[in-house]
Amino acid sequence: MKKKRKTKNNEPKLRLGLPKGSLQEAAIEKMARAGYKIQVSSRSYVPYVDDDELEIRLIRAQEISRYVEQGYLDAGITGHDWIIENGSKVVEIGEFLFAKATRRPTRWVLAVPEESPIRSPKDLEGKRIATEVVNLTRKWLRKHKVKAEVEFSWGATEVKARELVDAIVEVTETGSSLRANNLRIVEELLSSTPRMIANKDSWKDDWKREKIETISMLLKGAIDAEAKVGLKMNIAEKNVDHLLKTLPALRNPTISQLSLPGWVAVETIMDEHVVREIIPILKNSGAEGIIEYPLNKVVY
Repeated sequence: MKKKRKTKNNEPKLRLGLPKGSLQEAAIEKMARAGYKIQVSSRSYVPYVDDDELEIRLIRAQEISRYVEQGYLDAGITGHDWIIENGSKVVEIGEFLFAKATRRPTRWVLAVPEESPIRSPKDLEGKRIATEVVNLTRKWLRKHKVKAEVEFSWGATEVKARELVDAIVEVTETGSSLRANNLRIVEELLSSTPRMIANKDSWKDDWKREKIETISMLLKGAIDAEAKVGLKMNIAEKNVDHLLKTLPALRNPTISQLSLPGWVAVETIMDEHVVREIIPILKNSGAEGIIEYPLNKVVY
């Protein structure tokens, strides 16, 4: 078992890797909602975090799983795709949907120009494919018993599809970038979401494991809270049963007595997108003083 890293005050320390680049802003914002304030400075390699038990490192998502496996990082947040691509042997702690454009998983897809005759994996026999996920693509080709040349792409992969290669394997959330380049999706290779992972030895360390689990719990609570709001209202006690029957979304709310006889306060949590439809119904059911408020964390 590895020794715990120590702070200058000889306190244990956990080194956490966050993705640098497209997911950096989202990761830091989610960590802030979880309670960890991180400040990035162009003059320092090590971001500041308001927790003396944490060290943060910003590293490309493509590399985090390797550094976690090797023990340079105790834990990190990276995509499931890069764990698979690197073949990293790590402990997966949790899944977190905070893609930069949508809350959907990202997808690695095989794409070709609209006019291409390629319609299925078997049509790739003897063809050339450009991608950043070379290992993932080769594994997928073996699964389909297809022999094709796979080359690493350093970027601008969409442009290569029409001039340099027969097909590409590219990441997308909505598919809009592929459509803008007149590319057609043939098949999805992998669906990926950000994951928190841990080094196997760090996970065996009781202190580090508890620290990792705490961060994971708070981060999940912060992300879950983004799609929900709290709703509070006052209603005559005689109307409560009718209200709950009318609105299944208010199942198991908190109900407390008010100082005004015959009236209660009802408080609940629900998905934000349904509130606009529910508030008029609440009003028609006799609810008064309806308050909607944002949530910072929802921990189940």
